[in-house]
Amino acid sequence: MAEDIKLEIRNMTKKYKTGDGVENINLKVRKGELVTLLGPSGCGKTTILRTIAGFLKCDEGEILIDGKRIDHLPPEKRPTAMVFQNYNLWPHMTVYENLAFGLKLRKVPKQERDRQIKEILELVKMSGMEKKYPSQLSGGQQQRIAIARCLLLKPDVLLLDEPFSALDAKIRSQMREELRKLQIDLKITVVFVTHDQEEAMALSDRIVVMEKGHIVQVDTPANIYENPINKYVASFIGEMNFIELEDKTIAVRPEHVSVKSGEGNGIKGTVRAVMILGHYVEITVDSEYGIIKAYVPNESVVSYYPGESVTLSFSKFLEYPKDEKVVM
Repeated sequence: MAEDIKLEIRNMTKKYKTGDGVENINLKVRKGELVTLLGPSGCGKTTILRTIAGFLKCDEGEILIDGKRIDHLPPEKRPTAMVFQNYNLWPHMTVYENLAFGLKLRKVPKQERDRQIKEILELVKMSGMEKKYPSQLSGGQQQRIAIARCLLLKPDVLLLDEPFSALDAKIRSQMREELRKLQIDLKITVVFVTHDQEEAMALSDRIVVMEKGHIVQVDTPANIYENPINKYVASFIGEMNFIELEDKTIAVRPEHVSVKSGEGNGIKGTVRAVMILGHYVEITVDSEYGIIKAYVPNESVVSYYPGESVTLSFSKFLEYPKDEKVVM
């Protein structure tokens, strides 16, 4: 239904002098949805985010929020707020002053400012930090404040440009969970940019997979993982084995590869390595089709060892045209 669409991009093109950029971008984001733009560096995902925010001007096309065009408006007049990967907090201002800045510009009375700031700090688990300076906070804490500052402005669409890339793995995972909870609880519409497929899979309602300035596939994380539209998406999302046959390419996930000792019906191979990765084990097998990876449950691996002859079979696989190239 049209009234459910919060953000719409229509036939948008933005090219740089180098020839890079994005072309003919069409995307609809529903109210309260978290949509992730995913792809390698240089594919155009940050360009799209910056055109929505107004930091870049479209060459062609339209950007609408709640059915109204915003592409002619300067950034400060758009109902959007953007969180950058380097936080962009003012170092000479306290947490309170950083948060109050936008509210002051909007002429929010001091009593109301205090109430809103207290409320948002509780929401992002930063109560009592009002008097600290950014340099006294950890990376995760600074990012919480950057997100809180944007939320205080009550944007129609929150834009996040790789906000957790500077954090270590454990904090990044924690911040993802917190953002997702916040987004669902507050029913915020979010466009999130990342090159990290794990982050995209964990966070998103839908993922927009990009390649060289174009949208390749838009779908739920589950559908993109289970039914990648082409070899590029299949190779970019999760681990995938590609087996080249005469007239086609077979793509099979490692968890869909069964390994059996000795001779049998299937692909013959020799165990190259066995790696224990927690609750499952990665078995790498040399075969006539090259190296094939298999993920098998931990308890069933005791007998496998390097050099052992095995037979592989597939419980599920996808087929792609032989001549389709994958450019990463």
